[in-house]
Parts: sequence; C-alpha cells; structure tokens
Amino acid sequence: MALGNGGKFALGALIAAAVGYVAGILTAPKSGKETRADIKQAAETGIAEAKKRLAQLQDEISELTVSAKSQLDVVTGKAKEELGKAVEAASHAKEKIARVVKNGKSSDKDLDKALKEAQAAVDHLKSFLTK
Repeated sequence: MALGNGGKFALGALIAAAVGYVAGILTAPKSGKETRADIKQAAETGIAEAKKRLAQLQDEISELTVSAKSQLDVVTGKAKEELGKAVEAASHAKEKIARVVKNGKSSDKDLDKALKEAQAAVDHLKSFLTK
C-alpha cells in the first residue's frame, strides 16, 4: 500500500532536506575531516528521526490494532477475513519496527522498508475502521 499524502510530503521534505544539507556541506569551505564529521552527524540525526517516526507508528499501530480487534467480533464474512488480515499485517509491521529499533544498527534500507510497511499497515487499518 502506498504512503498517504502526509507520508509522501514528509518523505519528500526529508529527502529534500538531506540533499540540501549534503550540497551545503560539500560546497562549504571546511576540511575533509570536518566535512566527514558533519555528514556522519547528519546521517545519525536522520536515523534518529526515522526511529522516532517508527516509534510513533508503532504506538499508532497498537491503538488501531486494539480497535480493529474489537471490530472483529462485530463484522462477519469477507469483511471479518479482510480485517483479520489487516490486523495480522499490522502486528507483523509492529514486530518488525521493534526489531529495527532494538537493533540500533539498522541500515537506511531497513529503516525505510520498516517505515513503509508500518505506514501501509496504519493506512489499511484506518481505512477499514472508517468504513
């Protein structure tokens, strides 16, 4: 599932900020050592922000999962099956977030994938619960 409009905007803003920051660093009159330290700091900051967003998504998934599980008793048929799958996907995304955040040394690719899966799970549960 795709990122929502807010997620797309946030991702675009984060990428634009990173590109601008790197361009600024590379054109600044600093030594190579200082530039590398600045790039390392920027990367650490980006990872910290991604982990913070993952933690927020994890909390949101927890809340939505509780709400969705209460709905499982009410819905029937195909809707119950689809909601069950959505809850299962959200639980899987939540577990993945916990592993990525706990690991502490995850790559940008792992963080990005976890963010996308978590946002997709949140969006799916929200769409189901608003029907």
